[in-house]
Amino acid sequence: MFNGKTDLLTADNSAIILVDHQPQMLFGVQSADRQTIINNTVGLAKTAKVFNAPIILTTVAAETFSGPIHPHIQEVFPDHKPIDRTTMNSWEDENFVEAVKKTGRKKLIMAALWTEVCLAFPVIAAIKEGYEVYIVTDASGGTTTEAHNMSIQRMIQAGAIPVTWQAVLLEYQRDWAREETYDAVMSIVTEHSGAYGVGVVYAQTMFGGHGG
Repeated sequence: MFNGKTDLLTADNSAIILVDHQPQMLFGVQSADRQTIINNTVGLAKTAKVFNAPIILTTVAAETFSGPIHPHIQEVFPDHKPIDRTTMNSWEDENFVEAVKKTGRKKLIMAALWTEVCLAFPVIAAIKEGYEVYIVTDASGGTTTEAHNMSIQRMIQAGAIPVTWQAVLLEYQRDWAREETYDAVMSIVTEHSGAYGVGVVYAQTMFGGHGG
């Protein structure tokens, strides 16, 4: 069914939001391999940096319970201080909502731990406020596979659009002749894209392969 959401994602029309990728939250994840989730989230963070897309990092009770944002994510944005909250729903935190508004973007690309709480709650709230929300399913995780999957269904029913982190990367790049970001994108791919990344290394090493 046509829903009017036909514009592809670009760094000029969207913002990337990473919610609660912290130790205590990761401990409870059972829906996917934890290291894979972090790998994918770091890849998503690097995507924002390469394309200069707005990014918001936020944590919950970082100093009293959940711990700091994962260091590999913080390393991508070493000078970017995460917005710390007490609310499970980041949309109920004034500082967070203000940061979203300051991006000026109506398309929000969101990933979080846990899917059923820290992703679902703000996604549903943001949709109600008129935002177009893309949920990065493989950079998010729930306490069980069922919790993750049911929450994804809930958000889709509310109007969210499911994507994967690599889809965002390649949607931003769009054209292999886009030389200004090509090398950086290939670097992200080789570091975070598993078999695809291995294939890129092989093509470059053996044949001098270049997509552009």
